[in-house]
Amino acid sequence: MANWFECKVRYDKLQENGAAKKVTEPYMVDALSFTEAEARITEEQRPFISGEFDVAAVKRSRIAEIVFEEEGDRWYLAKVGFITVDEKSGAEKRSVSQMLIQASGFKSAYDNLIEHMKGTMADYDIVSIAETPIMDVYRMKVVD
Repeated sequence: MANWFECKVRYDKLQENGAAKKVTEPYMVDALSFTEAEARITEEQRPFISGEFDVAAVKRSRIAEIVFEEEGDRWYLAKVGFITVDEKSGAEKRSVSQMLIQASGFKSAYDNLIEHMKGTMADYDIVSIAETPIMDVYRMKVVD
């Protein structure tokens, strides 16, 4: 199971008018610890950022799953409510899980979520889907 950390990277971004503006951008990283998350985001961002940058924050994310789509250029946070029935009391219990969905737009985020949930035995409903400011997601590298 992945351990997702949200890392915020602060650096000077060159604007269209040529001026440099200090920006902070969030990224998701699969890592085992806060230290590894900081090291991984530094390694992943170094080729893309010219000049100085720093990792402004690292926090553990509550994301349960991430659904990837190679054509997607945006990230959407989907909150999915799972409905279970307590066998003893017969009462319905609802637990909300957060998923990050890669998509090119809201409709494709919804479609990707529905496709991902096919075959799920549990009853669920989609509580919300919203675009996030997350720039990219870095999975754990697989070693052969």
